[in-house]
Amino acid sequence: MKTHISIDYIPYYEKQGYGKSVEDLMSIYKGEKKRRENLRDDSDVTILCIDTPWETSGNKFGSKRDVFVVIHLPERLPEGKSGNRGKFTLYRYIDEYYEGASTPIHRHFDHATLIHQERIKDGSVKFFKIPEGCIDPPPNNGLSSMKLIDLFAGTGAFSTAFNQYGTQCVFANDFCTNSESIYNMNHPNLLLKYGDLTKIDNETIPPHNIMCGGFPCQPFSIAGKQEGFGDERSNVFWKILKILDYRKPEIVILENVKNLTSHDNKRTFQVIYENLRGLDYHIHYSILNTANITGLPQNRERIYIVCFKDKSLYDKFSLEFDTKPVKPLKDCLETNVDEKYYYTDRYKVYDAVKEGVIGTIEDNKIYQYRRYYVRENKSNLCPTLTANMGGGGHNVPLLKDKQGIRRLTPRECFTLQGFPLEYKLPELCDSALYKLAGNAVSLPVVELIAQRISHILD
Repeated sequence: MKTHISIDYIPYYEKQGYGKSVEDLMSIYKGEKKRRENLRDDSDVTILCIDTPWETSGNKFGSKRDVFVVIHLPERLPEGKSGNRGKFTLYRYIDEYYEGASTPIHRHFDHATLIHQERIKDGSVKFFKIPEGCIDPPPNNGLSSMKLIDLFAGTGAFSTAFNQYGTQCVFANDFCTNSESIYNMNHPNLLLKYGDLTKIDNETIPPHNIMCGGFPCQPFSIAGKQEGFGDERSNVFWKILKILDYRKPEIVILENVKNLTSHDNKRTFQVIYENLRGLDYHIHYSILNTANITGLPQNRERIYIVCFKDKSLYDKFSLEFDTKPVKPLKDCLETNVDEKYYYTDRYKVYDAVKEGVIGTIEDNKIYQYRRYYVRENKSNLCPTLTANMGGGGHNVPLLKDKQGIRRLTPRECFTLQGFPLEYKLPELCDSALYKLAGNAVSLPVVELIAQRISHILD
């Protein structure tokens, strides 16, 4: 019998004096229920233990202590079990507790069935049967023992990418209430601390091994006034330095617009580089295009700065990635799109849009309305998604499908940033969602960086 037992849970379970261990319960179950459930002695069994009650976003789930035992079996299970309340609870607990799985857990429970429940002291054991191979063991790599902080967390790309390697995020911060909403929806184990980072005491930021942050790009962006360190929003960089000096994490990952390297005749980047070197970091940096290295059809060039305290790790690391073929734009689109995204003659700009948007998405054509005119993106890539999309609608990319001319939907923008369909979007107005998507860090780029760091640590 193959088992995986949560090492965090079992010591507590035994400490509380439960009369039976999980192994005992499993043996009893396999013996007494063997004929009815057709279990074999060599069945592939995963035992997953979840502590309850569980508190998320102020809501408590359950009032007892439950142990969920998930049994892998090869046969397909009966349809029609999705309304099972116990299974819904299982989804929630496993998604929150078992974040280290290489594949999101809840997608695999379409056929889960609660097949046995047994009382134990002040809780219960619940046995669920699911198809074979649905749960992967937690990661066991150099990153799985590390802790991370996610500054200017936005939509949570850094937290999401490193969670796949078992890295625990111990602190997340942003000064945007909408970022707080989307982050907390998708990372319920750690609630984002809303507020001005410069006003947060360094002592209250937990010790960590990795600092990540896509610090505000507006002071350096081509689309902005390019005031650089003259913009008060750039003060957060000095706060970053203070946190680094206080906590001294081994690894730092920063993201910003590509113009950071050329701003103010390169003096801005020189200041950043020299200050990081002054804290004994060895620095890699490179401008990476999302389309080139991930295959997502968005032209998005950003500078990534990856710093190491350890020179040997620095020497092993590289920001050079293989070029990947770019997928067609239509592969990132929704199939059923609300009519509100389509242009009709009720829009003042309808005539200009109708005249300018000629090619169809089937031909991989995409456009932008730039206040007074329509521009085709000749690269056949989605133009860079920006934070001011939806601010009057002039920056939201346009396309023509069989139904007509329309804007990209917020969900499609998140898809073009690499966020999976199961990534939850809060109930906000479209302009707020467009802004979140435009401000986001491309998730697959961070995944490539996390993967490479994992390899050099191993």
